[in-house]
Amino acid sequence: MKDLPLEYSERMKMLLENEYEDYINELNNPPVRGFRVNSDKISLDDFKKINIFSSKKIPYVENGFYLDYDKIGNHPYHHAGMIYVQEPGAMAPAECIDIEPDWKILDMCAAPGGKSTQLKNKLGDKGVLVSNEIIPSRCKILTGNIERLGLRNCVTTCMDTKKLAKTFPKMFDLVMCDAPCSGEGMFRKEEIAIDEWSVENVLKCADRQAEILDNASILCKNGGYIIYATCTFSLEENEMTVDTFLKKHPEFELVPVNENVRNNTVDGITFDGCECKKISFARRFYPHKTKGEGQFMAVLHNTLDPEISYTKKNNSNNKIDKLIIDFLDDVLATYDKSEVMMYNGNPVYFSNDFEIPKGAAFCCGVTIGEIKKNYILPHHQFFMAMGKDFRRKINLSADSDEIRKYLHGEEFDTDCENGWAVVTVEGCTVGGAKVVNGRAKNHYPKGLRTK
Repeated sequence: MKDLPLEYSERMKMLLENEYEDYINELNNPPVRGFRVNSDKISLDDFKKINIFSSKKIPYVENGFYLDYDKIGNHPYHHAGMIYVQEPGAMAPAECIDIEPDWKILDMCAAPGGKSTQLKNKLGDKGVLVSNEIIPSRCKILTGNIERLGLRNCVTTCMDTKKLAKTFPKMFDLVMCDAPCSGEGMFRKEEIAIDEWSVENVLKCADRQAEILDNASILCKNGGYIIYATCTFSLEENEMTVDTFLKKHPEFELVPVNENVRNNTVDGITFDGCECKKISFARRFYPHKTKGEGQFMAVLHNTLDPEISYTKKNNSNNKIDKLIIDFLDDVLATYDKSEVMMYNGNPVYFSNDFEIPKGAAFCCGVTIGEIKKNYILPHHQFFMAMGKDFRRKINLSADSDEIRKYLHGEEFDTDCENGWAVVTVEGCTVGGAKVVNGRAKNHYPKGLRTK
């Protein structure tokens, strides 16, 4: 690893004291990798039966494993959205509190989607996840990861957090605020963070984090929670930011995290001038203490009495073309017609009890497809998210010649009946195909195909 900036080293020596050498020694080891099982696609028990990547569990994540496998992105299990590769430390914030299945959750700074997809796995059919990313190119990556994992009832937005607060005030039971930071915890994994580090940048990040956290307070409903997280170690971006927020927002309090996270982290640090007497409830994830990269996390609870802050959507003017319903009746064995709606001119499948203002979403729910003159051309997201409900399924094994051909964009022979079908591996959808007289016509997107 590159030499650390002298000023950074001196700051870390003050924070870590006699543990500093242990920290430095750990940074000279290879980065730790991990992955989570996507429980929206496959149960943990079923995945364990076919798991070839690693059996060593991450202690604070029920569906998390340390990764010991090269080129995992090429494997059919990855294409099928069974797993999400994520750095182990980054999994800790979403495990800080227990999440109710019907919650409405916002991830404010979500790309590439690790924490968002982790949170979505904790929600039920009526829970809603809104994932926001301000940079359009990164928002596309975020949307693509949600699509690959086949997640329903998700919305992606592309706006700054001030506009986000104006669009969805007091709408969320949980706001994940994984704020952009100086990246000190990522030095071992991303050496560019070393080159870009400076005290000036730390202070600049702290100012931006304070603004984002203020907007999070507007988005969080009474009785709700904010999880504030960074991947850095500086006091200015972590405990000091939390302390300042609590002084400005007395309706919030810092509360303890779940035991499994607490047991794998260390207490938040008290500093001169700190007014929060419970600052130790904040948590620090250090690579020399637990396998993974650096993280900070704090759970902030809005103590005001809960109130109804979102209303049921009125679908009375939501006219659905008969062509769409006929298509869904043909390809799906079961679905809820009340969740079929039009958004920005496109047919989508989305929960009917959460209002998304017109034009606010980059992607709303599951895109069903494109309306042609006299037929529907299904979208890849529709196959991935609705695959388990398809009438026609082509089941392939992970080591078959057919799955190799499919992921490469080729056609293959099948005994499936004519019509739109999903292609699955171990029961999990990889994509779609149009079956015509014993041949599966490939509809796997060109940008996702293997070379």
